Amino acid sequence: MKSSNLPFILQALLAALFFGASAPIAKLLLGDNIAPIFLAAFLYLGSGTGITLVKLSQRMRSKDVEAGIKSPDIKWLAGAIISGGILAPIILMISLQNTSASTASLLLNFEGVGTTIIALLVFKEAISRRAWTAIIVITLASIFLSANFKSGFGLSLGALGIVLACVLWGVDNNFTRNISGKDPLAIVAWKGLVAGTFSFFLAFFLENQLPSLATIFATMILGFISYGLSTMLFIRSMRGLGASRTSALFSTAPLAGVVLSIIIFGEFPSFLFIIAAMLMIGGALLLINEQHTHMHVHTALFHDHSHSHKDPSHRHADAKTDEFHSHEHEHPAEEHEHDHMPDIHHRHGHVEK
Repeated sequence: MKSSNLPFILQALLAALFFGASAPIAKLLLGDNIAPIFLAAFLYLGSGTGITLVKLSQRMRSKDVEAGIKSPDIKWLAGAIISGGILAPIILMISLQNTSASTASLLLNFEGVGTTIIALLVFKEAISRRAWTAIIVITLASIFLSANFKSGFGLSLGALGIVLACVLWGVDNNFTRNISGKDPLAIVAWKGLVAGTFSFFLAFFLENQLPSLATIFATMILGFISYGLSTMLFIRSMRGLGASRTSALFSTAPLAGVVLSIIIFGEFPSFLFIIAAMLMIGGALLLINEQHTHMHVHTALFHDHSHSHKDPSHRHADAKTDEFHSHEHEHPAEEHEHDHMPDIHHRHGHVEK
């Protein structure tokens, strides 16, 4: 494994840990009589508000080292917000009303597969046999963790709606991948504030009861950690690993949820949990040890992202500092061979020889 991939792998696993913890804690909050739509609203608003405060604090302490969101990025950000922050949750909530719990749990695992298929077919992301194996193994493990096969399984209009929601989240992941080189704090803040505001007014329009201030505060704190920090780490991971591999590692989130459920609710792990844990660890190891090396061509690339001139590929003639910073810069066309992932420099104009 190339050591430079390890930080991106750890970021994806930590993102999964933060997000996986949200399910059992949200279950506790639902016991405080908060309507599901208000729960989603305050989770998103907590994410957007918390990350905005982090961003403001960062600006007060030092100058920005991340690339800002510019006009060409707005279409990808808007697409991610609409598909993953607005449409997917609404379709999911409607579909859950007519779908059994076991079927819903099983089909929700389609998000990782959907992300991978879109990354492969639409955005031409390179996916090796090892990566495909890891994706399948981790998805199978998450099915073992989340499905209750005793309750029965069957496809219905509601089930197809859940699949559609997962596809929309896959679209969200791939749209976000296209701007993952830009400031992740800004991306997460916009996502959280816009999606949270929409969900809030939807719940208000449907006349859901507003929860207590204590419940709102607790939900927003959870949203900041499990949605805000998690998504920020997810975006950073996509910079180096691409959408499909990051989503595969992120699919280990149910494992964290089950472990926390054991701690909070005293639920003893089942035999399927042990199998799923072993499969997830095996799938993660497959990705951690993946190597992808071949002769490839880079067309000239002009873009803007956080970088350091200590990096050999970013040693510009006008370099004035070795500290991390961002500005528009050009990579000349070249042909070479090295170990690489579908990072922000290996996505377009990248062909095998």
